Amino acid sequence: MVAPRTLRLFLALTGCGAWLLGWSQEPRVTIKPRPRAGESETATRSPSIRVLTELVLIPVTVTDPMNRFVTGLEREHFRLFEDKVEQSVTHFASEDAPLSVGIVFDTSGSMGSKLQKSRQAVAQFTKLANPEDEFFLVQFSDRPELVLGFTRESEEIQNRLTFTQSRGRTALLDGIHLAINEMKRNARNPRKALLVISDGGDNSSRYTEGEIRNLVREADVQIYAIGIFEPVAARGRTAEELSGPSLLSELAEQTGGRHFPVENLNELPDVAAKVGIELRNQYVLGYAPINRDRDGKYRRVQVRLKEPPGLPPLKVFWRLGYYAPTQ
Repeated sequence: MVAPRTLRLFLALTGCGAWLLGWSQEPRVTIKPRPRAGESETATRSPSIRVLTELVLIPVTVTDPMNRFVTGLEREHFRLFEDKVEQSVTHFASEDAPLSVGIVFDTSGSMGSKLQKSRQAVAQFTKLANPEDEFFLVQFSDRPELVLGFTRESEEIQNRLTFTQSRGRTALLDGIHLAINEMKRNARNPRKALLVISDGGDNSSRYTEGEIRNLVREADVQIYAIGIFEPVAARGRTAEELSGPSLLSELAEQTGGRHFPVENLNELPDVAAKVGIELRNQYVLGYAPINRDRDGKYRRVQVRLKEPPGLPPLKVFWRLGYYAPTQ
């Protein structure tokens, strides 16, 4: 935890590196490893959005203009609103805590030349795992399949991906649906996230975009998507492929995650590592809603940052809302 009067800015860079950055003479910037689970009394606090008896928890990510993660901020640097009404932030945490992660992996026919780098991306992502993290694997082409249920042995994910072959069409939405249901049924950690790796829009799902939008808004799961999209000039794209980036961006944004479009396959492992770092560098803002109605309605959340002096403009990402309880 940062000393009350000293702001420390930690920048986690693509490829898992961290470098010193000074935007001005003050405040000074230092690098310090994040505590892992078990190293702090508060390490079990969860940055997943959850509605407890009287408490809502919102995960928040802050980045600088170069898209590097900014940590070391304090509670007083954040303002939080629910349905445009400011709330009092009563709980604040920024520690790394165990994750339950679902890998949603595209094995459709168009992924053939991209499978090797996609496997490497998953390997890079799982390298950042804590001992208490758990993973499962969903693959999808014409239909989704739960290839491996929850395990703490991340090497098992790699073993299952080793002999993966590409074929068929793309049931992306069905894959996300299956993964969220697996998360709801069997996840043991309060923090939950999906990593989706795909190269195109959906053309084979039974579920509609509207149904999946509603599902991800209700789920206590952050979605991070890596979309592998060839430049438009490289070849003609189908309508589904053209809509792929916006679909993945929308689903990720709803949950407080992010979509990272990739055109150069060689960037895949570094981008996956960046997702892993982001999950380790989030804040948690907790508040007791002023609106105590248990009406089951969707509550929109907004987070604003009160930037410390001497820093450049920062960008904030958060889950856009939650459904109020009904009981």
